[in-house]
Amino acid sequence: MILSGKNIILTGGSQGLGKEIAKKFLQNGAFVAICARDDIILKEAYDELLQYKSDEQQLLIGKTDISNNSEVEEFVLLCLKTFKKIDILVNNAGIHGSKNTIDEEKFDFDGWISAININLIGTLNMCHAVVPYLKQNKSGKIINLSGGGATSPMPGMSAYAASKAAVVRLTETIALELKQFKIDVNAVAPGAMNTRLLNDVLSNGRGKVTEEYYQKALEQRKNGGTPPSLAAELCVYLASDESNGITGKLISAVWDDWKNLHNNLDKLDSDIYTLRRIVPEDRDMCFN
Repeated sequence: MILSGKNIILTGGSQGLGKEIAKKFLQNGAFVAICARDDIILKEAYDELLQYKSDEQQLLIGKTDISNNSEVEEFVLLCLKTFKKIDILVNNAGIHGSKNTIDEEKFDFDGWISAININLIGTLNMCHAVVPYLKQNKSGKIINLSGGGATSPMPGMSAYAASKAAVVRLTETIALELKQFKIDVNAVAPGAMNTRLLNDVLSNGRGKVTEEYYQKALEQRKNGGTPPSLAAELCVYLASDESNGITGKLISAVWDDWKNLHNNLDKLDSDIYTLRRIVPEDRDMCFN
């Protein structure tokens, strides 16, 4: 099993994609600690995930609001006390936040800020708390979950789009900061999945997100969406030693040939799989 001996912290691991990632990690031999804000759902996830672990493996849970720095530090210390060492951090927790266009009179500022606090500040909090221990190991992995909002505008969901784009640039930046310590930092675009976030749009988004986006969500639910297992498998790959040296990249679980990235490390030392500005010359449209 390719993750045997690895100790992993996973945020937002109680449902949806997070729970699928936890399952895949356990099936590949890892020790796993998951956190979430809802104690009841977290305990239900724990009971369900027990079937995927061996007697030797450990599965730890902790109620944690990742936007609260003191709660993050408390959870990380609990993981250290239990596992003795941390090898991998997966920042999966995320919310849509407000569903308003910016011109609405009753714009949901609180919901907008909540999305930034969970999606971006929460990711930062976890990285800040865990990185010192990865540096002690002189190795490690950080995997940040991005989304469609990072690479495409999302009218009506500007908080989600802005926070996820920021997560990718944060990923690229700390990847450079930590490269000398052999800590790989990457972002994953999981694809359009039929999870609670889709249900959130369908239940609460009509008349708030654009009608075009709402219809796309309906079509996605009808067609089944991308299976969460695909992104979970990519996370296993990025957590494994096989992916050593791949860092600072935004990798699509759906569209990229990620299973062969380690065979092309020399080609990855470039701006491919990154967020960059497109200028006219890139499209053979010189204006001068």
